[in-house]
Order: sequence, then structure tokens, then C-alpha cells
Amino acid sequence: MSLLVVGSVAFDSVKTPFGEAEEILGGSATYFSTAASYFTDVNLVAVVGEDFPSQHMNFLKSRGINIAGLERQAGKTFRWKGEYGYQLNEAQTLETHLNVFQDFKPALPPFYREAQGVFLANIDPELQIDVLNQVISPKIIACDTMNFWISGKREALLNTLKHVDILIINDGEARQLALEANLVKAAKIIRSYGPKHLIVKRGEYGALMFNSQSIFAAPAFPLENVFDPTGAGDSFAGGFMGYLLNTMNFSEASMRQAVIFGSVMASFVVEDFSLNRIKALDYEEILKRYKEFKQLTHFEEPVDVFNQ
Repeated sequence: MSLLVVGSVAFDSVKTPFGEAEEILGGSATYFSTAASYFTDVNLVAVVGEDFPSQHMNFLKSRGINIAGLERQAGKTFRWKGEYGYQLNEAQTLETHLNVFQDFKPALPPFYREAQGVFLANIDPELQIDVLNQVISPKIIACDTMNFWISGKREALLNTLKHVDILIINDGEARQLALEANLVKAAKIIRSYGPKHLIVKRGEYGALMFNSQSIFAAPAFPLENVFDPTGAGDSFAGGFMGYLLNTMNFSEASMRQAVIFGSVMASFVVEDFSLNRIKALDYEEILKRYKEFKQLTHFEEPVDVFNQ
């Protein structure tokens, strides 16, 4: 089943306490589509400039990602520069140059419109709703957003959320969107806006999934080497949505499995800069780490100590 993603393809310059890298491949749609490509067919919609090298195009195609919707326009590719401290939870943005991304108007190739799944990455909510108006009858729709849109285009964002099944954001964004500090209360408010499921990314503390049936908590994988958290959230979303499209099973049990596969892909991406760690994974590595995640939180029923 095909999965449509609309977002950014970019060049990142990143500095962390463990190293730095200049002009590396990044962007929300890049991370998402790479992670998702291990599970399902991905149709990518984004824009790049004349300076975007063919080697990156070839990499995306090598992962089986359909790039018919990746436009090349006159000008330069979107660039972002950021720096992380030892906390690694949030980057300090040093420079942002939208370049060709500034006037990006997503236009779906005709055969993209029949996608069974849609992921709206972190773009203007008015563009997100425009994309939804172009697809025919997707089975599941998820989106991301950020504090810039929450504060600057709240009404447009709320309009988008009416049409979304799953919202995937971090804890700060959830609190800001709901105007509520308590995450459990915030989740209830956000689901009243439209999404049936809210997934809250909490960085090194894992992820929470809220729906009408339950609250599910997934840990972050304990890693010895964490080099660069850039793209972890988008890789999480890619693994999550990729698994759901692979199974076309949206039950509670399947959603929980998808959260773990999302966490698996995020745990791999932070082990190196850019997509270096996840670009050449094999399925055995992915499944092995999934099982290790399962062991992290597995425990037996207690001995009946209260009736002794």
C-alpha cells in the first residue's frame, strides 16, 4: 500500500557535543520517507533547488522511494543550521534559509492522489489542507506541526486537525496547542479537535500514545552512542506510518506495535549524522531492536504477596 509524504528536503548543518557536519542531507520528508521505505511504498512530495546533487536523488530512488513529486526549481535548496547542547532534547536554530521552499505549493502527481496513507510533515497548515483536498480517499491521515504554526496559524491548524486521524508532536507542542500544562488533560483537549490518536514524542524519555481506549507509553532505547537527534521525530513518524501501511491494520494492538517500530527507527537515526545510520539497515537489525524494545518493558505477573 502506498504512503504519501509531503514535507521538506533540505541541507542541514549540525553541531552537537560529539561532532559537527556541514551541508548534510536532511529535511522532514527525507527522514520520514527513508524510515518508512523499510515497510511500505513511499510517494514523496517536496521541492529542491538547482544545487541538489543527483547522488541524493539516486539514494532516494535506491530506497524505492517514488520521487515523481520531488520538484526541482531555479534557486537554492532549503537550508537549516542548528546546534545541540548535552541535553540533546531541542536544537538551537542558528540559521534558516527557506530558499525554494518559501514558495512551495504541493502539487500531487495524478497517481499519488490514490495513496492509502498520508503524512503531512511540518509545513504550513494551509498547505496541509491543500494536500488533503488533492487526495481521493486515504484510509489513514497523520500530521506533524510545530510551535511556529501553533502560535502563528492556529485557526488554519485547527481546521487541518478536523481531517486528521493521528497527530504526532512533541510534549512542548502538545501543551502549547491545548493551552494546558498537564499532558493527560492536554491529550483529551487535542483529541477533541479531531485526531482520534495523539502521539507525544518525548525525546530521551520515549513516547506516549493517547486515544479513547488507553494510554500507551513506550521507552526510548538506551544507547551508548548518540551523535545527532536531528530527524529523530520524522524517522519515528516514518517507522510508525510505514508499519501501519504495511499491515493496513489500525487496531489498538497494531498501533502499539507501530509506536515501537517508530521508536526503533528513531533510535537508529540518532546514532550518526544525517541518514548515515538508517540508509543501509537490514530487516534483521530492525526486528532485533524491536524485540529488544519488547524486553525493556516486559515483566511477569506478581507473586500473590497480599494473600500470604
